[in-house]
Amino acid sequence: MAKKNKSALSEKDGVSKPETTYKKSAEKIRLNRKKQPSVNEFIEKITAGNITHLSRAITLIESTNPQHQQKANQILEGCMPYANNSIRIGITGVPGVGKSTFIEAFGKHLTSLGKKVAVLAVDPSSSVNKGSILGDKTRMEQLVVDKNAFIRPSPSGTSLGGVAQKTRESIILCEAAGFDTIIIETVGVGQSETAVHSMVDFFLLLKLAGAGDELQGIKRGIIEMADAIVINKADGDNSKKAQMAKLAFQRALHLYPPKDNGWTPKVLTASALNKDGISSIFEMITNYIQKTKQDSHFTDKRNKQNKFWLLETINQEIKNRFYNQSGIQKLLEEEITNLEKGSTTPFNAARRLLDK
Repeated sequence: MAKKNKSALSEKDGVSKPETTYKKSAEKIRLNRKKQPSVNEFIEKITAGNITHLSRAITLIESTNPQHQQKANQILEGCMPYANNSIRIGITGVPGVGKSTFIEAFGKHLTSLGKKVAVLAVDPSSSVNKGSILGDKTRMEQLVVDKNAFIRPSPSGTSLGGVAQKTRESIILCEAAGFDTIIIETVGVGQSETAVHSMVDFFLLLKLAGAGDELQGIKRGIIEMADAIVINKADGDNSKKAQMAKLAFQRALHLYPPKDNGWTPKVLTASALNKDGISSIFEMITNYIQKTKQDSHFTDKRNKQNKFWLLETINQEIKNRFYNQSGIQKLLEEEITNLEKGSTTPFNAARRLLDK
């Protein structure tokens, strides 16, 4: 009797998953994802320093679901008595200036002093692919595993105001969770600097030497907002250029009017890669905080910031309610058509839409 030919490429049946175990695990995962802690549980866990509940609460803040927003607001209200006890530091600079390396070196220095550091980012999404511009968690390899640090990239979104507002609310939760130093990073390519400046106690601008932006930087309004300028990457062959850039910025700062609190912005050099100058920067920030707390400017600034965010939130809410009204999109398209025909002006069209 002839033997049956078998192909060398034939496969044997694999071992199938136990159906009951697989189904039970899948159902358990699904239920855990669906189950949400109560508001009181969130508040209790966050104020006890539970990072998992802190992360989940920030996710609720970032959600556009009305139920999630309602719950997030209740959590924020409950956490407010435990907030406002940190130092908030804003850090900005153009892409390539070394923000992530600097923040990691600065954050590790703070945690070595026993401080708890939270890093948040104001990160409007890319206009090209709608994805997140920053990827801080993948770049701060040492800080992300530090038990006294918490890194949270911001939500992607087309509205800078919306992203900034969510970051502002996340600060409250981080403070309630026991973080005494909050670092807010901005991508540094637009109006995000202004948003960050309106939510921090100290605003730090990172610059590069020899990048050709010394004089350009002097023209920018961001210099006026800065409480200090740090020339980063001041190492190796770049050390001499960094000292020259430091002198250029020191001269430029004298052209600006003095700040209301009497503080004269400082210019320092640092090498985040080599950890040089990091301790001096923290010492300068500490001196600034002590000075502004003594003469009440610290509290005055926070009160002004709270007023700013109150008005900003009202403006954003009015805008949202207008565009979400029934039939407004159709009327808007009609007015745009009238504009294209030249039968109306933008101002009259806007008035008619607002009246309706």
